[in-house]
Amino acid sequence: MSHLQTTSFQQVEKYRQDLLIHDSIKGCVLQFKTTWGLFSPRGIDAGSRLLLENLSIKPDDQCLDLGCGYGPLGIYMAKQTPRGSVCMVDKDFVAVEYCQKNILLNRIDNAECFLSNGFNQLEQRRFDLIVSNLPAKVGNEMLSLYLADAWHYLHPGGRLLVVTISGMRKFIQRSCNTFFDNYKKIKQGKNYTVAMAVKSSC
Repeated sequence: MSHLQTTSFQQVEKYRQDLLIHDSIKGCVLQFKTTWGLFSPRGIDAGSRLLLENLSIKPDDQCLDLGCGYGPLGIYMAKQTPRGSVCMVDKDFVAVEYCQKNILLNRIDNAECFLSNGFNQLEQRRFDLIVSNLPAKVGNEMLSLYLADAWHYLHPGGRLLVVTISGMRKFIQRSCNTFFDNYKKIKQGKNYTVAMAVKSSC
């Protein structure tokens, strides 16, 4: 092996080490272990931050973080709902592994994280609040499934809060009006839009 090869292998070894994020959302101090290959490994992404900054949560809400990644949305919610609970799911086993690490790192005792492709491992659970940073690349078919399933998994009066790139806003608006019969734009930033739909209590 040449000297250049040896040096190159030594240099990439550092990429195997966990990254550590320290952050604060509305005064709530958070820290996360991440790794390369996960979404936004060097810091909480702008879309998730916009959602969290515009999130209204009750102290006893039963919450779901759909597509949790390494856990920034769900772990923040767990800190805000001391008498409630948070379920976090993702279809990526590496994301779930790091989310579980971060539950421990942040000393959270009212949250859990496990593998699920969308809602398919949630069985008969129901929630007061479902949040998601919806990925743009999964296609309209998968997004429609997420929104339709969210309606079924919410308690009457439950809320769905999502953030998307602003180019998806019209599709999300149409879909929420289709499945929930309502849509409310909470906040529109330069690149992202936070929106809410509420399941009728009737």
